[in-house]
Amino acid sequence: MSFMTFVLQPFKQGSVRRLPCLVGASHLMGYIRGEGRNQGTLFPVVLDDFVPADHVCRIIDAFVEKLMMSELGFERAQAADTGRPGYDPRDLLKLYLYGYLNQIRSSRRLETECRRNVELMWLLGRLYPDHKSIAEFRRMHHEAITAAGAKLVCFARSCGLIRGEWIAIDGSKFRAVASIDSARERLALQRYLDGLEKADEESQANIDPSAVQAAIEKLQKHPEPEAGFMLMRQNILPAYNVQTAVDTEHALIVAQTVVLDATDSRCLQPMAEAARMVLLRTPVTPTASRSRSVKRQACCRMCPSCAQSTTRAMAPCSDARIFTTNPRPPPSSVLAKKR
Repeated sequence: MSFMTFVLQPFKQGSVRRLPCLVGASHLMGYIRGEGRNQGTLFPVVLDDFVPADHVCRIIDAFVEKLMMSELGFERAQAADTGRPGYDPRDLLKLYLYGYLNQIRSSRRLETECRRNVELMWLLGRLYPDHKSIAEFRRMHHEAITAAGAKLVCFARSCGLIRGEWIAIDGSKFRAVASIDSARERLALQRYLDGLEKADEESQANIDPSAVQAAIEKLQKHPEPEAGFMLMRQNILPAYNVQTAVDTEHALIVAQTVVLDATDSRCLQPMAEAARMVLLRTPVTPTASRSRSVKRQACCRMCPSCAQSTTRAMAPCSDARIFTTNPRPPPSSVLAKKR
């Protein structure tokens, strides 16, 4: 069977070229073809050409390079004179920030992305840290990373992205990994040990040392010893209460923390204080009600049924020069139109 031939002309990437096809074929349509895997290039490929000028990687790189790593608490911020060279904490912090911005938290996935992601190749200079180094960096520098986040808030405020006039504070319940049965067993063991301690203080109680040791070992092996039961979607489940303070100008988070208290009203003052410390301004005005908000620094979100607890929560805020207000919720007709 004979073949049709075409004169091959030089082509650019993404151009349309025709491939040889069988004589008598009904279609002589060309396809968009890429470059051959063994095709040589006249000029070398530069990684900087693959990252746009307004890409977030360039922001991460510029921000981390200006940080004083030793003042923030990062270990090995200064390279040692002896021993095997390690990774620069700046590079690992860039990788950490990139992973969270792109919802990649697993250290093994980050290791894989370093070898195939062009953006990370540009950001880290073609470094390929292993997953153990990534996980160890995250474990050792929890407080330092938090301090770097505070510097990021100050940087965003200097760029005009955070005004610090209205800060919305809200709490969200996040389901714990522990099952309901394991959480109940942990609480039962804790009550058992508390009862033994109380009985031992009051009188000479008959205590089995082996049973006490077994209960302590079970508590120590529990994966989430802090998780408590909270109301989530009309169900009481093991969960955490994540409190966030968000600037209303561009919805940027200025402060966050994880608490074990299921009541949001008791978290109003601590979160307003945290937002004030980050924004470095003394006057704060949070608002609390259905949409807990703060004028000139903090705000909260509460349900209308918590009016009394909201009033009690506002008292310590006033003592700390945090002025709270209660915005009125929208009428039911407006909510019905949104639905």
